[in-house]
Amino acid sequence: MRPQRSVLIVDRSEDSQEVLRTVLERRGWRTLAARRAEEGLEMARRYQPDLIVLDLELEECPPEDVYPRFERQASASGHHLIALGTVRPRGAGHGHGQFVAKPYHYGPLVRRIEQMLEQRSVVARAG
Repeated sequence: MRPQRSVLIVDRSEDSQEVLRTVLERRGWRTLAARRAEEGLEMARRYQPDLIVLDLELEECPPEDVYPRFERQASASGHHLIALGTVRPRGAGHGHGQFVAKPYHYGPLVRRIEQMLEQRSVVARAG
């Protein structure tokens, strides 16, 4: 039995959170959710999710401020980051992060999440 992987969804939209949570949980992934950047960073530190899905357009922070904070957290903890936004922030898509442009479709986003989690599983088994 594989260990249950976890995904933290940081998005102010409850609808987006609910869609992602429903799809991911049906596939066997554990989900956590936050609506604000600070709450998301605290949850990332506390629960060490395997992957963070971050909507860059949170009301309290501009994308160029929020992305580097989550990227540093992902890099320090060794988890992956998928950033969602209309404009790619500097550095997005390098290191532990990937960028998905808005508007996006949930199907391809979920497939990317699954691929990243599976890659993490392969690396963990090999290491």
